[in-house]
Amino acid sequence: MALEPHGAVETAVPLDRARVVVAGLGVTGRAVVAALAGRVTSVTTVDGGADDADVRTPEDPHAVAALVRDADLVVASPGWRPASPLLAAALEAGVPVWSEVELAWRLRADRLGGGGPAPWLAVTGTNGKTTTVEMLASILTSAGLRTRAVGNVGTPLVEAALDPALDVLAVELSSFQLHFTHTVAVEAGAVLNVADDHLDWHGSPEAYAADKGRVYERAQVACVYNAADARTEHLVREADVADGARAVGFTLGAPGPGMLGLVEDVLVDRAFHAPADARDRRSFAAELGTLADLAHLAPGAHGTSDVPPGADGDEPVSGDAAPAAAQVPAHVVADALAAAALARAHGVPARAVRDGLRSFVPGGHRIERVGLVDGVAYVDDSKATNAHAAAASLAAYPPGSVVWVAGGLAKGATFDELVASRADRLRAAVLIGADAEPFAGALARHAPEIPVERVDPGETGTVMRRAVAAARALARPGDTVLLAPAGASQDQFRSYAQRGEAFAAAVHELVPGRR
Repeated sequence: MALEPHGAVETAVPLDRARVVVAGLGVTGRAVVAALAGRVTSVTTVDGGADDADVRTPEDPHAVAALVRDADLVVASPGWRPASPLLAAALEAGVPVWSEVELAWRLRADRLGGGGPAPWLAVTGTNGKTTTVEMLASILTSAGLRTRAVGNVGTPLVEAALDPALDVLAVELSSFQLHFTHTVAVEAGAVLNVADDHLDWHGSPEAYAADKGRVYERAQVACVYNAADARTEHLVREADVADGARAVGFTLGAPGPGMLGLVEDVLVDRAFHAPADARDRRSFAAELGTLADLAHLAPGAHGTSDVPPGADGDEPVSGDAAPAAAQVPAHVVADALAAAALARAHGVPARAVRDGLRSFVPGGHRIERVGLVDGVAYVDDSKATNAHAAAASLAAYPPGSVVWVAGGLAKGATFDELVASRADRLRAAVLIGADAEPFAGALARHAPEIPVERVDPGETGTVMRRAVAAARALARPGDTVLLAPAGASQDQFRSYAQRGEAFAAAVHELVPGRR
């Protein structure tokens, strides 16, 4: 069943004659403006905070109507909600609204000298997107392909799609980006998991999940889903895909036909590329690597986080032959299998999967220990921007051992289930950010015995210093002060990365002689 587009899809005039309004002039919006230069009749930029925008974001209905009346197309940055006056007016008037992703797809054939458009391998999901897409890029590079991790991970897709130096794109897509995406047809797409998030933007869990599922629409080769998450499989079943495209599951158990999974400590593929001389093609399983190839991603290995394994809330995955240091958290194995499935859909050989996983280096702010002071560990998991991710992080620790630093933008979420399921892990909580009240309420209802300190938002430059000081006063030797906010960062920080850096800097100030 094909998803209905949000509003009109095609412009009333050819794109080269279109008058385009670009909503938002951040990194994405500026990339859109650059890509449209010389390709359309005119570009009008709209932003409430950029001094060089052509128009300040209008609130007056007459000003909004005038903008829409003179537009053939609106390209919306991911932060713009569909209910914003400009986008709502465009949709009402039948003016197409595209995401930057949709524009990139439409322009991809314009790249010079690249031998045709580069195919897209796309990843979405509530958690794990960035890790998976960076793993995928590492695998593709190991196969000798020219690639980059692009999209929501950093580099705007509209830039990468026009780059003739790239053979294939490893694309991270958010639900915001997918909402106004209408004609994209990825070579293969994956939804890693679906948990309620961004409900303030989407309006309901169902709408959020449906936008995630847009990554599967028109998929050419494979739709990769998580066998442990029924919602991802449901999205595959509902998608309208190209003839011959297959559903490919990944599992932490032994895979059935058409799946990737784990047999003892070996990552295996039963979905793609059985060789012609295989004795039994139906039972053939290609070996893609072992847990030892992921050992450097285990907690405490080679400078990564030294928190206990199992940071996704499950027991660590380890084979009989794997050393204790190589016990790999289940979510890391799942991400590796999803990345491998997408790479295999593109025809990457098994050896390149192994080599790419071996050489993959994870980004920061993912369960990363940043200090040990007076016997207390300080761990930065600022990337845990929703309840699903924070629950995974808290589950890694022994009962009663965590001083939890939480808060930020709640995005319409509630935290009762999170607190009820993880209250036993807490010694205390320190609440930061604009939306501290939903956290405080959940703690009062489900963990009333837990001490809670609220840090007044005050000066952004000092909030983490004050939060760390409060957490230090509550912690005991052997405890962990864990920044796993369960909220977005943009109330006080530019990004989750800046929030994590502020936390680490505040911890470092506790160490004499280190500033």
